[in-house]
Amino acid sequence: MGVAKPNEISGEGPMVVAQDTYQHVTHWRAYQRFYPAQLRVTAANAPTEQWWRWRGTDVHLDRLAAPDAPAKLILLHGAGGYGRMLAPYARLLTRTTPMEVVAPDLIGYGLSRTGKRPVGYQEWIDCVADLVVAEKARDGRPVFLLGASMGGMLAYSVAALGNVAGLIVTCLLDPRDVAVRMRMTRLPIMGRTALPMLHHLRWLGRLHIPMRWVANMGAMSNDSALTALVASDPAGGGNRVSLTFLRTFLSSAPPVEPEQFTACPVLMAHPAADRWTPPELSLPFFGRITARTQLVLLDEAGHLPIEEPGLSQMRQAIDGFVSQLLPR
Repeated sequence: MGVAKPNEISGEGPMVVAQDTYQHVTHWRAYQRFYPAQLRVTAANAPTEQWWRWRGTDVHLDRLAAPDAPAKLILLHGAGGYGRMLAPYARLLTRTTPMEVVAPDLIGYGLSRTGKRPVGYQEWIDCVADLVVAEKARDGRPVFLLGASMGGMLAYSVAALGNVAGLIVTCLLDPRDVAVRMRMTRLPIMGRTALPMLHHLRWLGRLHIPMRWVANMGAMSNDSALTALVASDPAGGGNRVSLTFLRTFLSSAPPVEPEQFTACPVLMAHPAADRWTPPELSLPFFGRITARTQLVLLDEAGHLPIEEPGLSQMRQAIDGFVSQLLPR
């Protein structure tokens, strides 16, 4: 993308870099018009950008710093996003709840690039798990995870490993479920055939294809203009992913089945008008979780929620959930 790498001043931990890193990734600016004015992100109020060196890869982080806040929240995007794309939600969540928000570009998305090396889904889990540990080591504050879309199951898998005070998801999509795969993919038949085909094509694992060829990006939002913008964003929905990533995600299983999940309380704030992954796809997995759970449906909100009252309901639900779990 033509973005310079950070200076190697440290082999571990995050490093602050110049604020103009996003000069070559500009789609995030066009997203702002779809959000209420008080949530829009500009160059003047944008999160601080950092690089975190992880296993030889420079992982890009957006940090909405709040050093006096009692907790942190790591915000995880899905198959059509990246950290800066979710910045309006970081602003939404901190309007009434004092939290520091960290939004990584998961490896292969946004500015976290590896060249032509294929990325496996397990790398996402390992990377986020290590980020949780690193953030707790910085100052000891409790860490919450919020996973959006595909990031929901990612956040679940990381939370199952421990070190997380609370888990928040917009959905929980188990790729082992054929019904889930049929809704996630662009054509229902792909939900049945993609995984066997990818196993046969393991030798083509380094091949990268547009994510929109596989994922049902046309249902990303209930606003057709926003959907088109996401699908054309080369850092997000217009990104290319390796066949290795697709195979390892579609064949993945969480480290702990929901019946054995006791790591932390779970809130699912699910868009009620989600045309891509409606609530009934997530409820079977969610309903099996042993830990304390809470379900909130976001009225009139699509998969990428921009609608009211869903946005306000999301803020209120997360505010109450986090407040209950913080030390008094």
